[in-house]
Amino acid sequence: MTSTPPASPLAGDRVVRRGMAILGRSIREEPRLFAVATLGAAVFAATTVASAVVLGVVTDRAIIPSFDRGEAQDGVLVGAVALLMAVAVVKSVGLVVRRVGASLMQTSLQATYRRRVTRQYLRLPLSWHHQHSTGELLSNAHSDIEAVFYPIAPLPFSLGVIVMLVIAAVVLVVTDPVLACVGFVIFPALAALNVAFTRRMQPKAMRAQQLRGEVSGVAHESIDGALVVKTLGREQAETERFQEVSERLRDEMVAVTRVRALFDPLMDALPNVGVLLVLFVGAYRVRSGAVDAGDVVRVSYLFTLLAIPIRGIGWVLADLPRSVVGWDRVSRVLDAEGALPYGDVESAPTELPAHVEVDAVSFAYDDTDVLHDITFHASEGRTIAVVGPTGSGKSTAASLLVRLADPGSGQVRLDGDDLRTLRRGDVAANAAVVFQESFLFDDTVRGNLTLGSDVSDADVEAAARLAQAHDFIQALPDGYDTVVGERGTTLSGGQRQRIALARALVRRPRLLVLDDATSSVDPSVESAILHGLRDAELPSTVVVVAYRQATIALADEVVFVMSGRVVDRGTHAELLERQPAYARLVTAYDDIAVVIEGQEPAESDREPAA
Repeated sequence: MTSTPPASPLAGDRVVRRGMAILGRSIREEPRLFAVATLGAAVFAATTVASAVVLGVVTDRAIIPSFDRGEAQDGVLVGAVALLMAVAVVKSVGLVVRRVGASLMQTSLQATYRRRVTRQYLRLPLSWHHQHSTGELLSNAHSDIEAVFYPIAPLPFSLGVIVMLVIAAVVLVVTDPVLACVGFVIFPALAALNVAFTRRMQPKAMRAQQLRGEVSGVAHESIDGALVVKTLGREQAETERFQEVSERLRDEMVAVTRVRALFDPLMDALPNVGVLLVLFVGAYRVRSGAVDAGDVVRVSYLFTLLAIPIRGIGWVLADLPRSVVGWDRVSRVLDAEGALPYGDVESAPTELPAHVEVDAVSFAYDDTDVLHDITFHASEGRTIAVVGPTGSGKSTAASLLVRLADPGSGQVRLDGDDLRTLRRGDVAANAAVVFQESFLFDDTVRGNLTLGSDVSDADVEAAARLAQAHDFIQALPDGYDTVVGERGTTLSGGQRQRIALARALVRRPRLLVLDDATSSVDPSVESAILHGLRDAELPSTVVVVAYRQATIALADEVVFVMSGRVVDRGTHAELLERQPAYARLVTAYDDIAVVIEGQEPAESDREPAA
């Protein structure tokens, strides 16, 4: 994976503007929750300042008179406590409303965009997915979306801080213009410190978010390729590769922490400096009779209350770079083109095998042509074998039959209807494909066969018997209820293939596509499977990508493909007679068996996979 270039520190102002635009978009998507959270923040802000005012009043009318008289009046104390409690209750309500509203807004936006990204993943063709690593896609759907909406939670708080500062400025001026001057010096100083903090933090936070995606990609790639890593002894190399990108992330996070370590103490110190200045100036003002002691208490307490809220603005600004980077990464998914459009044609409900036509189809991956104007058809209930050398386009043709991608030109038709005109879900309801690489979920055998569908035990067992899987499933510790592990690691390659085949058969597809789906089983088991498919009362037309002569011979017709073109069509015997290239290809396996003196190829599913 290529490393991400470092973020430019010169882009700070642009990042802030883009970050504000993302916040505006978020507000438009959840206006009600934002209004509730902001209202709670405004109530909290007003009552925060009010608490300082009330404390000043209590100091002047209850605390100082009690010291002067040497005793406290019960009624005055009860009134003071009631007043302070009332302000505290309203302040707490505002706090709860703000936090709940902001949290709901944040989680709602994250859930909305995760659904959008996931739906986009489902819409985009496999050709797009092949260009992006699984780790990157996971990062887009998780950490990037979290980063986008991270500033949303403190945003209502920050807006409440602005309200708080306005009210506090009014209170300061009304209390004493001289003491207000102290506030008018401290508040701009805090604002300037916030701006400086944001400018220093932006490039580092952006770089850290980009590196999180890299770490996720490398980690997933290494774990996904664990078998290759172990068999080729690449553990140390993969460890070093992961260590390298992790250390880059660590260094960037340390740099972020250093910036915080520099600015956080200053942010904490400035309000305390303001309190000291208020006490210093206020003592002279009280002595001269210009203000009361309660006024000084009010102003100094106000400074202590404003210390953390003012930092809330910095929290939002500091998280904007991460939000912008996350948005860019998520937008690349949401704005990606190439989604498979669906039509409104409904396939006719029937139990009969499908009629499939491939008409003048061409297909290319990026700029690489794979298929060139290929044409063939599979009549109802017939078995067609697609044969060709490696790289001839057989698997691509198989994927087009079940619409994992659309052809660049030409049509693939099911019962006369272009697959692109069918409604969403119709192709999957009529067709099933089994690939050479069989994926199993970390579930029971039964769960992997049904995938949550309402299928009877009798149908499950019948499909397993047809796939020659029933006997070895019964021999497992818990039979059909045995958990097979992630990707079916407790099973051999041949066993996984047979379960995947049974998973397709249990749905009784009208079109069954087998892309080298029996390559990991020995010829006798493969022959039993194919004869079973041929003799079973399945409503299926079968298209099989094969290379073994015994398998090919069972097909009603063979389509011989070379370099992405249909070279010839006919029965196996006909092609053997008139196509030397075909004869060399399909007899190569038998020639190898003769060379090794008749040794039968080992069945890969006799021993569990490592």
